[in-house]
Amino acid sequence: MKAVAKTGFVADASVAIAWVVESQSAPQTDELLSIVAEGAPLHVPAIWPYEVSNTLLTLERRTRIDGGQGTRALEILTRLNPTVDGDGPHVAMERTRDLARKYTLTVYDAAYLELALRRRLPLASRDSALVQAAKLAKVPNLL
Repeated sequence: MKAVAKTGFVADASVAIAWVVESQSAPQTDELLSIVAEGAPLHVPAIWPYEVSNTLLTLERRTRIDGGQGTRALEILTRLNPTVDGDGPHVAMERTRDLARKYTLTVYDAAYLELALRRRLPLASRDSALVQAAKLAKVPNLL
């Protein structure tokens, strides 16, 4: 994890939600949160804020969290100061779509894989399809 502390990693929405919703947390995700809190760069594709916000809103609607918890969760994630990739949208209609096709992913999930590949960073995901695709693409998953 020492190298991750310097270079950072790509985290998907499943990991971000685990950081802010207690029922979703696990020791491995807690460890990654500690690394980010200590200054490791957190890299995310442009879709990440939408996915995180939507997931929190869905949890509110299903009464798994209340509105206050959702607001606090967004504040916490914002304070982590993720580096939102600005180049991803420029490759979405070609490279990201091609990765989605190759690994049978949604284009949304392929955005995380594409960013990890392009930046040569490990990935942190709890999504089984994305984890499998990362393995096939030889991208290390931190979980």
